[in-house]
Amino acid sequence: MKFLDQAKVYIRSGDGGAGSVSFRREKFIEFGGPDGGDGGRGGDVWLEVVEGLNTLIDYRYQQHFKAKTGIHGMGRNMTGAKGADITLKVPVGTQVYEEDNETLICDLTQVGQRFRLAAGGNGGFGNQHFKTSTNQAPRRANPGLPGEEKWVWLRLKLIADAGLVGLPNAGKSTFLAAVTAAKPKIADYPFTTLHPGLGVARIDAREFVIADIPGLIEGAHEGVGIGDRFLGHVERTRVLLHLVSAQEESPGKAYKTVRGELEAYGNGLAEKPEIVALSQIDTLDADSRKKKLASLKRATGTTPMMISAVTGEGVEAVLRALMAEVQSARVENEPGEADERWQR
Repeated sequence: MKFLDQAKVYIRSGDGGAGSVSFRREKFIEFGGPDGGDGGRGGDVWLEVVEGLNTLIDYRYQQHFKAKTGIHGMGRNMTGAKGADITLKVPVGTQVYEEDNETLICDLTQVGQRFRLAAGGNGGFGNQHFKTSTNQAPRRANPGLPGEEKWVWLRLKLIADAGLVGLPNAGKSTFLAAVTAAKPKIADYPFTTLHPGLGVARIDAREFVIADIPGLIEGAHEGVGIGDRFLGHVERTRVLLHLVSAQEESPGKAYKTVRGELEAYGNGLAEKPEIVALSQIDTLDADSRKKKLASLKRATGTTPMMISAVTGEGVEAVLRALMAEVQSARVENEPGEADERWQR
């Protein structure tokens, strides 16, 4: 299934049903009077978070969604039925923006959350509402109010505990495949992942979710390559795992390139806890490892970890370090986390 994390859709709630003009006609009742019922309310447009979805691909092929019109009122004071609602089902982490793609309407972060995007129009009054002492037989009724219509943007931001960042071919997809059941594309020739991936890692009987995003290159914040459009998927993560390939001529320079793009992107990514690891160390001998590690250490100011997703060397240590950060953030944010994410 193709990954789609942004879609523009048109929504329209239902118009209200019209009120009825009607009069009672009953035997032995001298003065019947008006008995026109009210129109029914138009259907609403709802957004609902459901399990089992991790992309907005459904909205690539259908972009128009319209709720039903309310049923018109009828005689004998019968009110029309409400128009049928329509519900757009979306994955966890979906945000909704106005047509300008900047004004946030809602941010849905939990399964089962619902949000009304457009309310149906009210039904019109029947002629029974217009009876007065001087007008015993009103022949007027209100039409229903029109529904709301607008274009909105749906934008998906994956919800994960840890995010993988780094240059293309830094070994992010290989690491994800090694520690989770995810099956990203991996090959022995240079290429970059084109779509984000998710996987669940398990260490010491505890689990956390890892998000792998396409690699960054210098100038990504200006649109170079595939740009930084996928960085939104690691905005919600609690910790970043920054992988730097041991095959880089200068691991320190590679690290600074990615850090520069994170800082240029903003939105708090540069301030997140970060674990730096020199990856693909199985391709180096002992002396080369020391040199590459020293270069990376000078750039980061800390001692990086070393891993090889192919041989498994250092992988458990990295997972434990990630789990420690995730667990710490979970404890810290647990009380008001849901409320905070809703307002983000």
